[in-house]
Amino acid sequence: MTSIYQLVLGADFTRLHPRIQERFGFSSADGTAAIGTGTMEEVWHGPFWTLPFLQCGAWRHILVPQRGRDVPFTIENYAYVDGFGRETVTWIRTFSLGRQHRFDATMIHSRQRNMIVDYLGTHQHLAVDIAMSIDDHGGLHLRSGEQRFYIGNVGFRFPQLFTGIADVHEWYDDEQSCYHITVRVVNRTWGPLFGYHGIFQNRFIPCSAEAVPRHVKPLYERRCE
Repeated sequence: MTSIYQLVLGADFTRLHPRIQERFGFSSADGTAAIGTGTMEEVWHGPFWTLPFLQCGAWRHILVPQRGRDVPFTIENYAYVDGFGRETVTWIRTFSLGRQHRFDATMIHSRQRNMIVDYLGTHQHLAVDIAMSIDDHGGLHLRSGEQRFYIGNVGFRFPQLFTGIADVHEWYDDEQSCYHITVRVVNRTWGPLFGYHGIFQNRFIPCSAEAVPRHVKPLYERRCE
């Protein structure tokens, strides 16, 4: 089975650095998971007026309402098939800032639109279209597009005034033999909201799709894409 990122990038997937291809090239059929551990040089947030927005998001494991430097960090990428038969990859990011803060996401491949949809949080309230591009050094950019918010069976496009546009850049540094990640979330009206940057190492562990830990899966899954 082809990974969700290969499905969307097609032949361009081979332009990624080999180590990035490894991290983004496995599926639920491969019996493996990618676990990254490292240190974020900085975790930051915007001015004080952004804190209510961040605190609200933190309630459902979306965004982080604290600042810190040299923050221990883990990222857990497991692949499985969700309850609607969609190939899914978890992005569970944990930051140790006095206590642990999580930023949860599950990405699926939308067959109808041939694109990645990123569900944020423990209850998948927010569905975000993801555009991918490759830089000149084989690094991967993931940039958020249209966002849809769901409450029960009701859904609507989230107004730009209340959303953040996220840019995730991940690449591999051959000289340092490590992965780098930079994340920046910006609101077009209010400015920078949240972000982090740092380095990590990745290891693969054996894990069948049936053995994916419960703590990395959302508490509620949504069919809407």
